[in-house]
Amino acid sequence: MRKLGASDLSVSACCLGGMTWGNQNSVDEAVAQLNMAFDFGVNFVDTAEAYPVPMSADSQGRTDECIAKWMAESKIPRDKVVISTKTCGYNERYTWFRDSGEGTRLSKSQIHESVDKSLKRLGIDYIDVLQFHWPERSVGLVRSAMDADVGSKDFLSAAAPLQPRKLGTEPISAQVEAIGELIASGKIRHWGLSNENAEGVGLFLDECAAQGVARPVCVQNAYSLLQRGDEKDLVELLQSSDVSYMPYSPLAGGVLSGKYSSKYVKKPAAGAKKKRSRLGLVKGYEKNFLESKGPDAVELYCTLARKFGVTPTQLAIALCNSRVFVTSTVIGATSLEQLAEDLQAFEVGWTQEMDDAVVEAYSQFPEPWRVQVAGMG
Repeated sequence: MRKLGASDLSVSACCLGGMTWGNQNSVDEAVAQLNMAFDFGVNFVDTAEAYPVPMSADSQGRTDECIAKWMAESKIPRDKVVISTKTCGYNERYTWFRDSGEGTRLSKSQIHESVDKSLKRLGIDYIDVLQFHWPERSVGLVRSAMDADVGSKDFLSAAAPLQPRKLGTEPISAQVEAIGELIASGKIRHWGLSNENAEGVGLFLDECAAQGVARPVCVQNAYSLLQRGDEKDLVELLQSSDVSYMPYSPLAGGVLSGKYSSKYVKKPAAGAKKKRSRLGLVKGYEKNFLESKGPDAVELYCTLARKFGVTPTQLAIALCNSRVFVTSTVIGATSLEQLAEDLQAFEVGWTQEMDDAVVEAYSQFPEPWRVQVAGMG
Protein backbone atom coordinates (compact mmCIF):
# COMPACT_ATOMS: atom_id res chain seq x y z
CA MET A 1 0.00 0.00 0.00
CA ARG A 2 1.16 3.50 -0.84
CA LYS A 3 -0.07 6.91 0.26
CA LEU A 4 -1.93 8.80 -2.47
CA GLY A 5 -0.48 12.29 -2.58
CA ALA A 6 -1.33 14.46 0.41
CA SER A 7 -4.52 12.49 1.07
CA ASP A 8 -5.31 10.06 3.87
CA LEU A 9 -5.82 7.26 1.34
CA SER A 10 -3.65 4.15 1.20
CA VAL A 11 -3.90 2.57 -2.24
CA SER A 12 -2.46 -0.56 -3.79
CA ALA A 13 0.42 -0.30 -6.24
CA CYS A 14 -2.03 -1.68 -8.80
CA CYS A 15 -5.20 0.18 -9.73
CA LEU A 16 -7.74 -1.85 -11.70
CA GLY A 17 -9.18 0.13 -14.60
CA GLY A 18 -12.59 -0.72 -15.97
CA MET A 19 -12.86 0.97 -19.35
CA THR A 20 -13.56 -2.37 -21.09
CA TRP A 21 -16.42 -3.30 -18.76
CA GLY A 22 -19.74 -2.98 -20.52
CA ASN A 23 -18.32 -3.20 -24.03
CA GLN A 24 -15.45 -5.66 -24.51
CA ASN A 25 -16.44 -7.33 -21.23
CA SER A 26 -19.82 -8.35 -19.87
CA VAL A 27 -21.02 -7.45 -16.38
CA ASP A 28 -20.25 -10.97 -15.12
CA GLU A 29 -16.75 -10.81 -16.58
CA ALA A 30 -16.19 -7.46 -14.90
CA VAL A 31 -17.31 -8.87 -11.55
CA ALA A 32 -14.93 -11.83 -11.97
CA GLN A 33 -12.04 -9.46 -12.71
CA LEU A 34 -12.80 -7.36 -9.64
CA ASN A 35 -12.98 -10.45 -7.44
CA MET A 36 -9.62 -11.72 -8.72
CA ALA A 37 -7.92 -8.36 -8.28
CA PHE A 38 -9.19 -7.83 -4.75
CA ASP A 39 -8.23 -11.38 -3.76
CA PHE A 40 -4.73 -10.43 -4.95
CA GLY A 41 -4.71 -7.37 -2.69
CA VAL A 42 -5.90 -4.59 -4.99
CA ASN A 43 -8.10 -2.00 -3.28
CA PHE A 44 -8.13 0.71 -5.98
CA VAL A 45 -10.64 0.88 -8.88
CA ASP A 46 -10.61 3.41 -11.72
CA THR A 47 -13.67 4.34 -13.77
CA ALA A 48 -15.09 7.38 -15.57
CA GLU A 49 -18.47 8.75 -16.49
CA ALA A 50 -17.48 8.18 -20.15
CA TYR A 51 -16.68 4.48 -19.83
CA PRO A 52 -16.66 2.00 -21.44
CA VAL A 53 -14.68 2.91 -24.53
CA PRO A 54 -15.05 3.80 -27.30
CA MET A 55 -17.28 6.50 -25.86
CA SER A 56 -20.87 6.30 -27.09
CA ALA A 57 -24.33 7.35 -25.95
CA ASP A 58 -25.53 3.74 -25.98
CA SER A 59 -22.86 2.33 -23.67
CA GLN A 60 -22.07 5.33 -21.45
CA GLY A 61 -22.21 4.49 -17.73
CA ARG A 62 -22.04 0.70 -18.02
CA THR A 63 -18.65 0.50 -16.32
CA ASP A 64 -20.06 2.19 -13.23
CA GLU A 65 -22.98 -0.21 -13.23
CA CYS A 66 -20.57 -3.17 -13.31
CA ILE A 67 -18.77 -1.81 -10.25
CA ALA A 68 -22.08 -1.26 -8.48
CA LYS A 69 -23.13 -4.86 -9.10
CA TRP A 70 -19.80 -6.17 -7.83
CA MET A 71 -20.02 -4.12 -4.64
CA ALA A 72 -23.57 -5.29 -4.03
CA GLU A 73 -22.77 -8.96 -4.66
CA SER A 74 -19.41 -9.07 -2.88
CA LYS A 75 -20.71 -7.02 0.04
CA ILE A 76 -17.26 -5.48 0.36
CA PRO A 77 -17.35 -2.67 2.96
CA ARG A 78 -17.36 0.75 1.33
CA ASP A 79 -14.28 1.87 3.26
CA LYS A 80 -12.27 -1.08 1.94
CA VAL A 81 -12.39 0.02 -1.70
CA VAL A 82 -10.99 3.25 -3.13
CA ILE A 83 -13.04 4.42 -6.10
CA SER A 84 -11.69 6.94 -8.56
CA THR A 85 -13.82 8.34 -11.36
CA LYS A 86 -13.50 11.09 -13.94
CA THR A 87 -15.67 13.85 -15.36
CA CYS A 88 -15.34 14.78 -19.03
CA GLY A 89 -13.40 17.84 -20.10
CA TYR A 90 -14.26 20.11 -22.99
CA ASN A 91 -15.77 18.57 -26.13
CA GLU A 92 -18.66 20.09 -28.06
CA ARG A 93 -19.57 16.78 -29.72
CA TYR A 94 -20.14 14.75 -26.54
CA THR A 95 -23.77 15.88 -26.17
CA TRP A 96 -25.28 12.84 -24.45
CA PHE A 97 -23.73 13.30 -21.01
CA ARG A 98 -25.65 16.37 -19.84
CA ASP A 99 -29.37 16.90 -19.41
CA SER A 100 -29.11 20.16 -21.34
CA GLY A 101 -27.82 18.37 -24.44
CA GLU A 102 -24.81 20.64 -24.68
CA GLY A 103 -21.28 19.38 -25.14
CA THR A 104 -19.16 18.52 -22.13
CA ARG A 105 -17.10 21.17 -20.34
CA LEU A 106 -15.66 21.74 -16.91
CA SER A 107 -18.20 24.29 -15.77
CA LYS A 108 -19.32 24.32 -12.16
CA SER A 109 -22.80 23.10 -13.03
CA GLN A 110 -21.53 20.28 -15.26
CA ILE A 111 -18.99 19.10 -12.69
CA HIS A 112 -21.75 18.90 -10.09
CA GLU A 113 -24.10 17.11 -12.51
CA SER A 114 -21.41 14.63 -13.44
CA VAL A 115 -20.69 13.77 -9.82
CA ASP A 116 -24.36 13.34 -8.93
CA LYS A 117 -24.93 10.97 -11.85
CA SER A 118 -21.76 8.99 -11.08
CA LEU A 119 -22.81 8.54 -7.46
CA LYS A 120 -26.20 7.25 -8.58
CA ARG A 121 -24.79 4.77 -11.10
CA LEU A 122 -22.16 3.51 -8.66
CA GLY A 123 -24.68 3.24 -5.83
CA ILE A 124 -22.40 5.01 -3.35
CA ASP A 125 -22.59 8.10 -1.13
CA TYR A 126 -19.17 9.55 -1.90
CA ILE A 127 -16.35 9.33 -4.43
CA ASP A 128 -12.85 8.83 -3.06
CA VAL A 129 -11.08 10.60 -5.93
CA LEU A 130 -12.68 12.70 -8.67
CA GLN A 131 -10.47 13.52 -11.64
CA PHE A 132 -10.90 15.87 -14.58
CA HIS A 133 -10.61 13.40 -17.47
CA TRP A 134 -8.94 15.88 -19.81
CA PRO A 135 -8.40 19.64 -19.58
CA GLU A 136 -10.75 22.40 -20.57
CA ARG A 137 -7.95 23.98 -22.57
CA SER A 138 -5.99 22.50 -25.45
CA VAL A 139 -2.81 20.68 -24.43
CA GLY A 140 -2.02 18.87 -27.70
CA LEU A 141 -3.03 15.56 -26.13
CA VAL A 142 -4.22 13.83 -29.29
CA ARG A 143 -4.02 14.49 -32.99
CA SER A 144 -6.77 16.34 -34.80
CA ALA A 145 -8.95 13.26 -34.40
CA MET A 146 -10.18 15.12 -31.29
CA ASP A 147 -12.16 17.25 -33.73
CA ALA A 148 -13.38 14.42 -35.95
CA ASP A 149 -17.01 13.38 -35.84
CA VAL A 150 -17.48 10.96 -32.96
CA GLY A 151 -19.38 8.53 -35.14
CA SER A 152 -16.64 8.33 -37.75
CA LYS A 153 -14.02 7.02 -35.28
CA ASP A 154 -11.29 8.44 -37.50
CA PHE A 155 -7.72 8.75 -36.33
CA LEU A 156 -5.09 10.71 -38.23
CA SER A 157 -1.50 9.61 -38.66
CA ALA A 158 0.95 10.35 -35.88
CA ALA A 159 3.14 11.86 -38.57
CA ALA A 160 0.65 14.69 -38.91
CA PRO A 161 1.36 17.81 -36.84
CA LEU A 162 -0.53 18.36 -33.63
CA GLN A 163 -3.66 20.38 -34.25
CA PRO A 164 -4.93 22.85 -31.65
CA ARG A 165 -8.52 22.14 -30.79
CA LYS A 166 -11.04 24.78 -29.88
CA LEU A 167 -10.47 26.11 -26.39
CA GLY A 168 -13.05 25.88 -23.67
CA THR A 169 -14.08 28.98 -21.79
CA GLU A 170 -14.44 27.71 -18.23
CA PRO A 171 -11.76 29.30 -16.00
CA ILE A 172 -9.64 27.20 -13.66
CA SER A 173 -10.93 29.32 -10.77
CA ALA A 174 -14.47 28.05 -11.38
CA GLN A 175 -13.27 24.46 -11.63
CA VAL A 176 -11.49 24.73 -8.30
CA GLU A 177 -14.57 26.37 -6.73
CA ALA A 178 -16.64 23.37 -7.82
CA ILE A 179 -14.12 21.02 -6.22
CA GLY A 180 -14.26 22.98 -2.97
CA GLU A 181 -18.05 22.78 -2.93
CA LEU A 182 -18.06 19.03 -3.61
CA ILE A 183 -15.54 18.34 -0.86
CA ALA A 184 -17.52 20.50 1.57
CA SER A 185 -20.72 18.61 0.70
CA GLY A 186 -19.05 15.25 1.30
CA LYS A 187 -19.73 14.00 -2.23
CA ILE A 188 -16.02 13.65 -2.96
CA ARG A 189 -13.10 13.15 -0.59
CA HIS A 190 -10.21 14.09 -2.84
CA TRP A 191 -9.57 15.07 -6.42
CA GLY A 192 -7.01 14.88 -9.19
CA LEU A 193 -6.20 15.59 -12.81
CA SER A 194 -5.74 13.43 -15.88
CA ASN A 195 -4.04 13.97 -19.23
CA GLU A 196 -2.50 17.13 -17.78
CA ASN A 197 0.90 18.77 -18.20
CA ALA A 198 3.22 20.64 -15.86
CA GLU A 199 1.84 24.04 -16.83
CA GLY A 200 -1.71 23.00 -16.02
CA VAL A 201 -0.79 21.34 -12.74
CA GLY A 202 1.01 24.51 -11.70
CA LEU A 203 -2.04 26.64 -12.49
CA PHE A 204 -4.30 24.38 -10.42
CA LEU A 205 -1.89 24.33 -7.49
CA ASP A 206 -1.74 28.15 -7.49
CA GLU A 207 -5.52 28.47 -7.68
CA CYS A 208 -6.05 25.98 -4.87
CA ALA A 209 -3.67 27.98 -2.67
CA ALA A 210 -5.49 31.21 -3.55
CA GLN A 211 -8.92 29.76 -2.70
CA GLY A 212 -7.89 27.62 0.26
CA VAL A 213 -9.15 24.48 -1.50
CA ALA A 214 -7.39 21.13 -1.07
CA ARG A 215 -4.85 20.58 -3.82
CA PRO A 216 -5.10 17.64 -6.25
CA VAL A 217 -3.71 14.39 -4.86
CA CYS A 218 -2.86 12.71 -8.16
CA VAL A 219 -2.30 13.10 -11.87
CA GLN A 220 -3.18 10.19 -14.16
CA ASN A 221 -1.32 10.26 -17.49
CA ALA A 222 -0.28 7.86 -20.23
CA TYR A 223 3.15 6.43 -19.42
CA SER A 224 4.91 3.34 -20.68
CA LEU A 225 8.09 1.98 -22.24
CA LEU A 226 7.02 3.83 -25.40
CA GLN A 227 5.90 7.10 -23.83
CA ARG A 228 8.02 8.60 -21.05
CA GLY A 229 7.80 12.32 -21.80
CA ASP A 230 6.42 13.19 -18.35
CA GLU A 231 9.82 12.40 -16.84
CA LYS A 232 11.19 15.63 -18.35
CA ASP A 233 9.31 18.18 -16.25
CA LEU A 234 6.00 16.99 -14.80
CA VAL A 235 7.41 14.36 -12.43
CA GLU A 236 9.70 16.80 -10.62
CA LEU A 237 6.82 19.22 -10.04
CA LEU A 238 4.57 16.47 -8.67
CA GLN A 239 7.22 15.14 -6.31
CA SER A 240 7.93 18.58 -4.88
CA SER A 241 4.19 19.22 -4.46
CA ASP A 242 3.27 15.85 -2.86
CA VAL A 243 1.04 14.92 -5.79
CA SER A 244 1.01 11.26 -6.85
CA TYR A 245 1.70 10.12 -10.40
CA MET A 246 -0.54 7.37 -11.78
CA PRO A 247 0.44 5.87 -15.14
CA TYR A 248 -2.36 4.60 -17.32
CA SER A 249 -1.97 2.41 -20.41
CA PRO A 250 1.32 0.84 -19.25
CA LEU A 251 0.97 -1.55 -22.19
CA ALA A 252 0.45 1.34 -24.65
CA GLY A 253 -2.97 0.24 -25.79
CA GLY A 254 -1.93 -3.41 -25.56
CA VAL A 255 0.92 -3.27 -28.06
CA LEU A 256 3.59 -3.87 -25.39
CA SER A 257 2.03 -7.25 -24.64
CA GLY A 258 3.70 -8.37 -27.86
CA LYS A 259 0.46 -9.49 -29.47
CA TYR A 260 1.17 -7.40 -32.55
CA SER A 261 4.78 -8.61 -32.82
CA SER A 262 5.44 -10.96 -35.73
CA LYS A 263 8.38 -12.48 -33.88
CA TYR A 264 6.58 -13.03 -30.60
CA VAL A 265 3.03 -14.01 -31.49
CA LYS A 266 2.22 -17.46 -32.81
CA LYS A 267 0.32 -17.48 -36.09
CA PRO A 268 -3.39 -18.12 -35.41
CA ALA A 269 -4.88 -21.37 -36.59
CA ALA A 270 -6.64 -21.36 -39.94
CA GLY A 271 -10.18 -20.12 -39.60
CA ALA A 272 -9.63 -18.82 -36.09
CA LYS A 273 -11.73 -15.79 -35.22
CA LYS A 274 -9.68 -12.65 -34.75
CA LYS A 275 -9.99 -11.34 -31.21
CA ARG A 276 -11.13 -7.80 -30.62
CA SER A 277 -8.32 -5.55 -29.55
CA ARG A 278 -8.07 -1.96 -28.44
CA LEU A 279 -6.30 -1.02 -31.67
CA GLY A 280 -9.19 -2.49 -33.63
CA LEU A 281 -11.83 -0.41 -31.89
CA VAL A 282 -11.03 2.81 -33.74
CA LYS A 283 -10.69 3.09 -37.51
CA GLY A 284 -7.09 3.68 -38.52
CA TYR A 285 -5.65 3.22 -35.01
CA GLU A 286 -3.86 -0.07 -35.74
CA LYS A 287 -2.64 1.23 -39.11
CA ASN A 288 -1.24 4.28 -37.36
CA PHE A 289 0.73 2.09 -34.97
CA LEU A 290 2.05 -0.24 -37.65
CA GLU A 291 3.31 2.70 -39.74
CA SER A 292 5.17 4.23 -36.79
CA LYS A 293 8.42 3.23 -35.10
CA GLY A 294 6.30 1.54 -32.44
CA PRO A 295 6.55 -2.02 -33.83
CA ASP A 296 10.35 -1.85 -33.96
CA ALA A 297 10.47 -0.64 -30.37
CA VAL A 298 8.07 -3.36 -29.25
CA GLU A 299 10.19 -6.04 -30.95
CA LEU A 300 13.19 -4.85 -28.96
CA TYR A 301 11.29 -4.85 -25.66
CA CYS A 302 9.95 -8.34 -26.39
CA THR A 303 13.53 -9.51 -26.86
CA LEU A 304 14.54 -7.93 -23.55
CA ALA A 305 11.61 -9.58 -21.77
CA ARG A 306 12.71 -13.02 -22.95
CA LYS A 307 16.25 -12.24 -21.82
CA PHE A 308 15.06 -11.46 -18.29
CA GLY A 309 12.66 -14.39 -18.05
CA VAL A 310 9.42 -12.42 -17.96
CA THR A 311 6.66 -11.80 -20.48
CA PRO A 312 6.58 -8.54 -22.47
CA THR A 313 3.49 -7.55 -20.47
CA GLN A 314 5.28 -8.08 -17.18
CA LEU A 315 8.35 -6.13 -18.29
CA ALA A 316 6.19 -3.15 -19.28
CA ILE A 317 4.15 -3.07 -16.08
CA ALA A 318 7.19 -3.75 -13.88
CA LEU A 319 8.91 -0.72 -15.41
CA CYS A 320 6.05 1.51 -14.23
CA ASN A 321 5.92 -0.10 -10.80
CA SER A 322 9.68 0.35 -10.35
CA ARG A 323 9.64 4.14 -10.83
CA VAL A 324 10.11 5.99 -7.54
CA PHE A 325 7.64 8.67 -8.67
CA VAL A 326 4.82 6.20 -9.40
CA THR A 327 2.22 5.58 -6.70
CA SER A 328 -0.23 3.28 -8.47
CA THR A 329 -0.28 1.91 -12.03
CA VAL A 330 -3.66 1.60 -13.77
CA ILE A 331 -4.06 -1.69 -15.61
CA GLY A 332 -6.89 -3.19 -17.62
CA ALA A 333 -7.67 -6.59 -19.10
CA THR A 334 -10.31 -8.32 -21.17
CA SER A 335 -9.80 -11.80 -19.71
CA LEU A 336 -8.90 -13.36 -16.39
CA GLU A 337 -5.79 -14.86 -17.99
CA GLN A 338 -4.59 -11.40 -19.02
CA LEU A 339 -5.42 -9.98 -15.61
CA ALA A 340 -3.46 -12.72 -13.83
CA GLU A 341 -0.40 -11.96 -15.97
CA ASP A 342 -0.80 -8.24 -15.24
CA LEU A 343 -1.05 -8.79 -11.50
CA GLN A 344 2.00 -11.05 -11.45
CA ALA A 345 4.00 -8.19 -12.98
CA PHE A 346 3.80 -6.36 -9.65
CA GLU A 347 5.85 -9.16 -8.10
CA VAL A 348 8.69 -8.84 -10.62
CA GLY A 349 11.91 -7.68 -8.99
CA TRP A 350 13.33 -4.80 -11.03
CA THR A 351 17.11 -4.96 -11.36
CA GLN A 352 19.79 -2.49 -12.42
CA GLU A 353 20.54 -4.70 -15.42
CA MET A 354 16.90 -4.42 -16.53
CA ASP A 355 16.96 -0.68 -16.04
CA ASP A 356 20.15 -0.25 -18.05
CA ALA A 357 18.73 -2.35 -20.89
CA VAL A 358 15.50 -0.37 -20.98
CA VAL A 359 17.38 2.94 -20.99
CA GLU A 360 19.45 1.76 -23.95
CA ALA A 361 16.34 0.59 -25.82
CA TYR A 362 14.56 3.87 -25.20
CA SER A 363 17.56 5.80 -26.51
CA GLN A 364 17.13 3.93 -29.80
CA PHE A 365 13.38 4.57 -30.00
CA PRO A 366 12.48 7.67 -27.96
CA GLU A 367 8.72 8.31 -27.91
CA PRO A 368 8.04 6.11 -30.97
CA TRP A 369 4.24 6.19 -30.65
CA ARG A 370 1.61 7.95 -28.56
CA VAL A 371 -1.29 5.89 -27.29
CA GLN A 372 -3.82 8.71 -26.95
CA VAL A 373 -6.75 8.85 -29.35
CA ALA A 374 -10.02 10.70 -28.99
CA GLY A 375 -12.80 8.71 -27.38
CA MET A 376 -10.55 5.94 -26.06
CA GLY A 377 -10.17 6.88 -22.40
